[in-house]
Amino acid sequence: MDIERLKRWFLAYKRKLPWRENPTPYQVWISEVMLQQTQVSVVIGYYFRWMEVFPTIEALAESSLEKVIKIWEGLGYYSRARRLHQAAQDIMKYHEGKLPDNEKDLAAIAGLGPYTVNAILSFAFHKKAAAVDGNVVRVITRYEGLLQDVTQPKILQLLRERVYELLPDKEPWVVMEALIEFGALICKKKPECFRCPIRLSCKAYADKNPHDYPLKKPRPVVTKLYHLVCLIEYENYVLLYQEVDKGKRMADLWGFPFVELNDSSNEDKCPTEFSKLFKSPPEFLEKLPRIEQSFTRYQAHLFPSRFKASEAPLIPGYHWIEKANLLEYPFSSGHKKLAATLVVKSLI
Repeated sequence: MDIERLKRWFLAYKRKLPWRENPTPYQVWISEVMLQQTQVSVVIGYYFRWMEVFPTIEALAESSLEKVIKIWEGLGYYSRARRLHQAAQDIMKYHEGKLPDNEKDLAAIAGLGPYTVNAILSFAFHKKAAAVDGNVVRVITRYEGLLQDVTQPKILQLLRERVYELLPDKEPWVVMEALIEFGALICKKKPECFRCPIRLSCKAYADKNPHDYPLKKPRPVVTKLYHLVCLIEYENYVLLYQEVDKGKRMADLWGFPFVELNDSSNEDKCPTEFSKLFKSPPEFLEKLPRIEQSFTRYQAHLFPSRFKASEAPLIPGYHWIEKANLLEYPFSSGHKKLAATLVVKSLI
C-alpha cells in the first residue's frame, strides 16, 4: 500500500473534528467510545455537551450515574455510559486520575476493548498501535482481497497484525487515523472508487467486486416488540418507573408503565396489571401517535395512551413525578418523546 499517498490524502481532506485539535487522552477516550456504532454527525453535539458537564475524569467520576445517563440520553447503547462512569472511578482510584499510557493497564479498565485501547495509545499517546475498526477492516480486506469472515477473532487479529506492519515508525498515529478516515469518506460501504488515490493497486478494484468485502456472517434477525404504553396522570403528576435490573435492555433509564402485546392491537382502557393498583381504574383520555424506536436487534412499536387517575397511591417500584420535571430524567428515545409530549400538553 502506498502509505505516503494515503497520508497526503488525509492531510489534505481530513475532517475538522473537535477531538482532533490537540486532544487530551481523556478527550480521545470519550470520543472513541461515543463513536462506537454512532455516526460522527450525531456524536459532535453530544461530545460538546459531555465535555461541558464532565471536563475531566475527576468530574465524571464524582458525578451520579443518573446524571451521566441523562447527558448520554439519545446516543443509545447505554452500557457504554455506565462503563465510562465506572472506569472513571477506577482511574481515580488506581491511576491517580490519569489514563495509563500502556496496553496492559488500559485493557484492564472497564469497557476498553482492543480497538479503544489501541486508539488511545495511537491518538492520545502517539504510539505505534493498530486501531482496527469497521472502516479499517473495509480498507484492508478490499485492498488485499481478503475474503474471509471478519467476525472471527483469528481474522481480526490477522488484520491488526497487518495494519501494524503498515504503520511507519515516524508519526504512525497520522497513518492510523488516515486509514480510519479513508474508510469513512472513500472506502465506505458503498465505495467511491473513482475518488480513491490508491485504487490502481487495490485487489477488489482490479477484480471489480469491492461490494463483496468485508465478508461477515449474517446479521441476527430483528425482533419486533409491541408495547402498550400507559401515561397515567394524577393532577400535575405522572407515573414512572426506573429499570434497576442491570441485566435488562434499558437498565438505569426511566420510562412509563407498559405491557407487551402480541401484535399491534390495543384497547381504550388501562391494562389490568395497572388498573388493579388503584381503587378506581384510571379513566381513558386519548390515544397518542404510535412511536417506533430501534436498539441492538430489536424494533419496538410503542402504542401510547393517556389515562387520568383519581388518586396517587404508593406503588412499589414506581414514582409519581411532576410533569414539569419530566425532562430532567433519562429516558430511551421513544419514552423521551412521550415525556416531551406530556410537558407540552401540561402547558396548554
